[in-house]
Amino acid sequence: MNVIRARILGFCSGVRRAVDLAYGEDHQPVYTLGPLIHNPQVLEELKRRGVETLNEEHLPEDLRGASVIIRAHGISPQTEAELRHRGARVIDATCPRVKSSQLKASAFAEAGYRLFLAGEERHAEITGIRGYYEAGALNNAARFCAVVSCAAEAEKAAAQLRENSPNAKTALIGQTTISADEYRDIAEAITPFFPELEIARTICAATGERQDSLREIADRVDALIIAGGKASANTRRLLAIAEAAGKPCALAETPADIPPAFFKFNTIGLASGASTPDTVIDDIERAMYNLH
Repeated sequence: MNVIRARILGFCSGVRRAVDLAYGEDHQPVYTLGPLIHNPQVLEELKRRGVETLNEEHLPEDLRGASVIIRAHGISPQTEAELRHRGARVIDATCPRVKSSQLKASAFAEAGYRLFLAGEERHAEITGIRGYYEAGALNNAARFCAVVSCAAEAEKAAAQLRENSPNAKTALIGQTTISADEYRDIAEAITPFFPELEIARTICAATGERQDSLREIADRVDALIIAGGKASANTRRLLAIAEAAGKPCALAETPADIPPAFFKFNTIGLASGASTPDTVIDDIERAMYNLH
């Protein structure tokens, strides 16, 4: 058995910053608003350290004396204001790249742009960015924000907008973990309806580099393992790239998730999502060597 590691593995800088902030917080009690990152092992470690997770839809009435850490994916300004109103000490662990997208959305709203958001409707990052757009557009009766996950959805939303507002100023912001190909296809679906579409460069460079590092090893291996949380959008996109390469592949949160059939392969590629700790990657690699 030979394991070939992708060139880029482990935490991205935004995730590492969020985890370091959470691990270093000693002001009790400590909460995160929703999961800090999408990795079950990290969330379990935070729980062992006494960090609890709050549900955004069921916030305690009184948070005086408590520290609440904003997750790496960010939250809406409306929710942050509510936390402060209830007395929380807010610690912002939003990824700086996500924060940049939030501020872009707010600026577009204030300038009267209609906004297309390329990403997953229920993803926390998209929810937060949309909240910033809505806050910026409070005094703009023409506000419009459509979340589109693919080119077909983008084309439909653009056609509807042109029917109602053919001269609208439009902008596109992408979830930081979307693939460059997905983002390009969505932009190309909108531009026939709005040729002056403003396309924001919001894809995280580290995301593209991580995806490229997986493609670099795909032709050199018999199968691929993507180490990471099943709830992680960037991890699922890596899995989709592995599937597109036509190789047997699997997403593994722990060594137990490695398919038994992988014992027959001589060479296995190992990639990881941006929220996967080095310890988990190492455990999965050791388990693969032990398959033979």
